[in-house]
Amino acid sequence: MNQKIYNKVMAGNSDNNIRFTDFRNLILSYGFVERIKGDHHVYKRDDIPEGIVIQPLGSKAKAYQVKQVRNLFNKYGL
Repeated sequence: MNQKIYNKVMAGNSDNNIRFTDFRNLILSYGFVERIKGDHHVYKRDDIPEGIVIQPLGSKAKAYQVKQVRNLFNKYGL
């Protein structure tokens, strides 16, 4: 896991400036399994009932999806 990206996501100061590949790798590093359909990246984890769906916006992650992942991480103590 990249601590710098984790800190950036969790701080919430630059949600529209997170590289999509970094964001994707962060989610994978927390044990989520990825399924890709088109440009939708869907993540599931057995112990978390909620899924994550993200899509790139150019080379960046979408700000509202970064916020959703931050809220999920906070909710489940990740």
